[in-house]
Amino acid sequence: MFDFIENDNSFLPMAERMRPTSIDEVYGQKHILSENKTLRKMIDKDKITSMVFFGPPGVGKSTVASIIAKKTKSEYIKLNAVLSNVSEIREAIKKAEKNLANSKKTILFIDEIHRFNKSQQDALLPAVENGTIILIGSTTQNPYFYLTNALLSRIMLFEFRNLEDSDIKEAIIKAVSDKRGLGENDIAIEDLAVDLIVKYSHGDVRKALTYLEAAFFVTQIDETKEKLTITEDIVKDVTSKQILNFDEDEHYNTISAFIKSVRGSDTNAAIYYLARMLESGEDPRYIARRLCILASEDIGLAEPEAINIASSLINIIEFIGMPEGRIPLAEVTIYLSLCPKSNSAYKAIDSAIRDIRNGELYSIPNYLKDNNSASFDKKSEEEYKYPHDFPYHIVKQNYLEKGIKKNYYNPVDIGEERELKKVYEWIMKHID
Repeated sequence: MFDFIENDNSFLPMAERMRPTSIDEVYGQKHILSENKTLRKMIDKDKITSMVFFGPPGVGKSTVASIIAKKTKSEYIKLNAVLSNVSEIREAIKKAEKNLANSKKTILFIDEIHRFNKSQQDALLPAVENGTIILIGSTTQNPYFYLTNALLSRIMLFEFRNLEDSDIKEAIIKAVSDKRGLGENDIAIEDLAVDLIVKYSHGDVRKALTYLEAAFFVTQIDETKEKLTITEDIVKDVTSKQILNFDEDEHYNTISAFIKSVRGSDTNAAIYYLARMLESGEDPRYIARRLCILASEDIGLAEPEAINIASSLINIIEFIGMPEGRIPLAEVTIYLSLCPKSNSAYKAIDSAIRDIRNGELYSIPNYLKDNNSASFDKKSEEEYKYPHDFPYHIVKQNYLEKGIKKNYYNPVDIGEERELKKVYEWIMKHID
């Protein structure tokens, strides 16, 4: 039905047309693809076991998987985790069971496997464990954050690293001359243009070839000379349209801006930074964990329920996965932004820790010690006063060393803490 695709791939993006067809053509990744390395040996000998490739985009994960597909004697089934569901997984496993009955192996490749939620991953376990399928997954995320322990224990992990600038430059130059790229066109490219593409590609060869192809299209439109030349200015114009650059600095800058916006009760800014992180591929569970910290540090006792709502977010994201997880993330972000704010608990514990670190280690009153401890003085005349035996279930007694008074907790007069402040002040009058 689709045989024509094999005969004419000129409609494909350049990055796809230039995809390596053998391991020797793959750029970089020598740490796992050199001839003496485990993965290379497995591919060359067609001894493939279940594995997951992880690393940044555009560094060869899907390419190596496609090379395995061509070299293997197994049937190759490809799924994309974004588009697939549990029923499609089960259908693939049924097909693999039939193959196994005919002494044929089946490789199931799942692109973006980090998109699978727990139930989808669990559906793979029996078939992976009994060898019905050989699973190959690909992900741009840390597998230890996204894959279940049960699945991790049954697979090998191979890390793909960012490509060196020299690798990207080699790929660009090859694409200009190769007939699969721009080789059939009379075109040149300035050295500075190459360097600029390398700079803005951030180790992503797919991005580099996408920029190159876009620059070529612009050159065709703008250039009136017989000899087409991709110039530095054209590349600047193309690369200026980058959507996001989410390197390590930007990762920390964006989460910082996000948390500070929620703390500052600017709901719209918080939602903007949330969207920016999600579109940049940030781990949604990392965002949820940071919201849990914020709920206790910046909202605290002004709205005690905030920490429960924030902590439930992690389980919700784990349960429903992405992209649906963006909705509860937005809901909790808005809620926390609108909550009254208090950092009294944060300040209280840090103040006490500061005293401990400064050597303020006071003796524990004998009547507060464990009766069975070696330091408990059974002959002491001071007895513990059980609060429930007294009016209002409180009683005046020293809970710190005699003569020591501390005031770590200073409640704020806002939200739910306004009522807690009244209770606190009343209690202090009766026990102080």
